[in-house]
Formats: sequence, structure tokens, C-alpha cells
Amino acid sequence: MRILITSSLYPTPGAPKVVGGAEIFVRRVAEGLLKNGDEVEVVRAASLPEQAMETSNGIDVYSAPVHNIYRPFTGQRSAPARGLWHATEDWRQSAELVAGRIKAFKPDVLHSNNLSGLTTAVWKTAAELNVPVLHTLHDYYLTCPRCSRFSKGKACEHTCMSCRLLTINRRSATRYLRGVVGVSERILDIHLETGLFADTELRKVIPHASTVPVAAPSKYSAGPVLTLGFIGRVTEEKGIYNLVKALAYLPHDRVRLVIAGVADAEIQDELRAIAPKASIEFLGFVEPETFYRQIDVVVIPPIWEEPGPLVVADAQAARKPFLGTQFGGIPEAVKRGAVGWLTAPDPKSLADSILRIMSNPEELAAMVDKLAEKNDHRTFTDVIAEYRDAFELLSRHKQ
Repeated sequence: MRILITSSLYPTPGAPKVVGGAEIFVRRVAEGLLKNGDEVEVVRAASLPEQAMETSNGIDVYSAPVHNIYRPFTGQRSAPARGLWHATEDWRQSAELVAGRIKAFKPDVLHSNNLSGLTTAVWKTAAELNVPVLHTLHDYYLTCPRCSRFSKGKACEHTCMSCRLLTINRRSATRYLRGVVGVSERILDIHLETGLFADTELRKVIPHASTVPVAAPSKYSAGPVLTLGFIGRVTEEKGIYNLVKALAYLPHDRVRLVIAGVADAEIQDELRAIAPKASIEFLGFVEPETFYRQIDVVVIPPIWEEPGPLVVADAQAARKPFLGTQFGGIPEAVKRGAVGWLTAPDPKSLADSILRIMSNPEELAAMVDKLAEKNDHRTFTDVIAEYRDAFELLSRHKQ
């Protein structure tokens, strides 16, 4: 098959920026399809003026100019500037580069991912050129300008009027889709509850698989200190502040926290001030394998509807149990067999859950044993196969 993939970000040597797991996922999908024998091209949002095509790992990556007042993912902006950016984003109607690549590459299907900077114009363009579009939901771009449905320190239960107004055309553009995939049941359900995708031909869930190799089985040997790990964006909605607040309730000589993720000096100082006696180590950006070797339990404490945290899959592949909050795709991962505990997201509940783990080393050892025995790990080969099935279904029924 010939697949054209679009994504706001797509890390390459010439433009390596990574903000979250979505762009890592997209690159893995593109390279997995290529390895499978498919032909693949990628269009991303340009991060530089006049950005040239780049070939990365055998895939041609094109960068579409961003027709807005600034490029996405370029730092904090004032509220008026953000409002103008989102209004411009919502009303954009053209995707010239995507149209050009469709005419030259002649894809069987267009697979869209995060849309900031590219906009839903890529859907309209593909549909008008009779190319079926499958969109993967990695965030809440279609219902929330922030893409997070998170405001004033908590997850939004409803779509507010300002979000409705700033996404009216995005929601309308879903009529161009032939298929939609949620990386979790929860993210798909939230969109369905808002009235989206009612007439979309294909609706399905394709959960993440790990991007790290499956680790060798191991045993847990209880020591005097329990090492917790947090990996990801060091931001409020990811729950890092609640996690550090939880440390203040715990005996500081019996627990330590290792944080893998980019945190500048100001954020580090802010977190240390929350729990001055706690043992906290900042690793910065490190390879997942390096992080997992250093910890006993992964803590996944989001306070927003985390779409499909890749860290759950990575933790299972690393054979590390996790403590996760009851948001987004985390509870359903446990229902599917992921090995971990669930907790409420507030600091006291997190602290109580961590204290129970500390006080019951035999339970933690049993969790590790269960992971050691686990040999049915979902792999990225499974993910590629499920996407190919969806692509083939849509391409067989071109309108």
C-alpha cells in the first residue's frame, strides 16, 4: 500500500523536536509500515522557514508552511495571541503541500495524526482528491484549543462555550473522515459523547504498544528505600506536582523519586520546595531503558484524561509495575491485563497508595513475579497489523 502520513511533529535529525509520545508513535508507525513493504511519505508542520524535504530512515518527510501568526510548539504566548492563533487555525481551508503530495505520490489512504499547524484542511484536501482519511486521536484538538480539556487545575467535564466557538470548523470538518482511531476507549468515547463521528464509517480503538524492548524477567528484592519513577512531560496535568506533594507525607529516608523529563532549573527548584526533605533526582531526557533500570515502581499520576499513556506499555515491557490514577486510558489498560495499581489523583491518596506499597514488599514482589511470567506482550507489530487492516478496509471502499 501507499500511505501518506500527516503529523504536527515528526522527529528527524534536521528537526528533532519531541513534545510527547504522539510524534514518537507516528515515526514508529511510518517506519513499521516501510519495513512491512509499504510505501510511505510524511508531511509535518514546518518548524523553520523554507524547510526542505528530508529523508529519514528511508522515508521522505515534507514540511508544510504554517499559515498562522506563529508556529506551534514554540513557547508560551499571551492569551490574546493564543486566541488569534486558534481562530486562524480553525478557519484555515487549504493544504497546498498535502494536495501536491497526493497528486505526486498517489496514496491509497491518508493517515492523519496531531493537527496543530496543519489543520483539518488536510482532511478536506484528501477527501476532495478521493483519498480516504483515517485519523488517530492522540489529543483533544477537535474539542479544545489547548488540546487537553484541562483548565484551572482539573479535567474539563464539559466543552465550554469558548472551546465550542474556537473549534466549530474543526468539528464540522470531521465529515471528511472515513475512519477514526482512538488510542484508548476513553478518548474515543469522549469525542463520541460530544456528538462527533456519528456518521464516520470506521470507528475503532488501537491501543499503544511499547517502544522499548521487552526486558529479561527479574525478581524484586526489598531494600530500605523504595525508588519511584516518573517519566514524561513535567507539567501540571501530568500530575507531577501532586506526586511531589505526596512525598511530603512519606518518610523521606524510605522513598526516593527519579524524574525523567525536561525540567528547567526553575521547575526543579519549585518541585524541591514542595517537599524539601524528599529525595528527588532529575535525570533530564534519557532513554527509557536507562530510566527503568533505576526504579522499582513507575508512577503515572495524570489529573487529565490522558488519551493513551505510552508509559503504561513501556512499563510493562520493562517489567515494572505501575501506580496510576483513574484517568484516561489507564484503568482500561489494567482491565486488559496491565500489571499495576490504581489510585485517586490527590496527594493524600497517592501518599497512602505509595505507603501501602512500601509496607507490603511481598505484594510488590508478587507484582514483579507476575510481570516476569508475562509473555503475551503487545508489540508494535500488532499495532502495524491493526492499522494496515483499517487502511485496507478504507482503500477497498473508496467513494
